[in-house]
Amino acid sequence: MSFLTEFLRSPLTVGAVAPSGSALARVATAPVPRASDVVVVELGPGTGAFTAAIQQRLAGRGRHVVLEINERFAEQLSRRFPSVEAVVADAADIGTVLSERADVIVSGLPWAAFAPGRQRDVLAAATEVLRPDGVFTTFAYVHARWAPPARRLHRSLESRFDEVVTGRTVWANLPPALVYSCRRPAARLTKEHEYV
Repeated sequence: MSFLTEFLRSPLTVGAVAPSGSALARVATAPVPRASDVVVVELGPGTGAFTAAIQQRLAGRGRHVVLEINERFAEQLSRRFPSVEAVVADAADIGTVLSERADVIVSGLPWAAFAPGRQRDVLAAATEVLRPDGVFTTFAYVHARWAPPARRLHRSLESRFDEVVTGRTVWANLPPALVYSCRRPAARLTKEHEYV
């Protein structure tokens, strides 16, 4: 099964024609403590570029839960990473899947393919389960950074976190991308107070 095949089957849920590269994975997963008993949740892992990096950092410790809406990707991840809890679920359902708060949430979701309400719902669900001192990371492609969905995502991140740091461009990724590292989730927001 190829990533491209899954993209052609469902472009709005896969969101890219190729998986993220190892350079981007290293940057996106950097907040995961090495060999620590933490809870890490991955949203939209696809074929597992970030999953492999997280597993390497955890080195057999902690809990690693992945929420993948694509059943074929989830099955592939279960076979490749037996210690990972692969759940076929929508990222917005993270609160029903997770029984405890997450220390780190790493997102590989295709934000640019999401409508405003979908972006809002997934971010709201993620911040609800993140510890007060937790970290949320996600990425955006540099070429699309100024497009309306990407700008909306950045505004939403800034409205939901006290700190949003934009990393340097990862030129080794195809296409080049940058990572947002978000810390200290803000108090719960109502729809009227969030950017759309």
